[in-house]
Amino acid sequence: MTKADFKKLVAEALVNLPEEFKEKMENVEVVVEDWPTVDIAKGRLLLGLYQGVPKTTWGRGLAVRLPDKITIFKGPIELISRGDMDAIKNLIVDTVQHEIAHHFGISDARLQELKR
Repeated sequence: MTKADFKKLVAEALVNLPEEFKEKMENVEVVVEDWPTVDIAKGRLLLGLYQGVPKTTWGRGLAVRLPDKITIFKGPIELISRGDMDAIKNLIVDTVQHEIAHHFGISDARLQELKR
């Protein structure tokens, strides 16, 4: 799959988010990279990465904040999906939602709890 096609699927996942989340997302950039660097992955197979300050910890002041960044990694998603287009689409949606949850201050532990 080309990177452009993959980016279209990520954009589609963002467009299809529930309105309540889209309305409350602020100051977030979503990008696509092929693979995480070794120092970021640290031996893990990362599908996505949230970098920023969760909204739940923002101060009430008017301080300027750099945009949060969500990176979706094409290579690991394609590897896990084994080229199956439906699996790729589903994994992109799950990964986008997972990383956006971090923007709203939801931890990995809490996400696992919610899945149960």
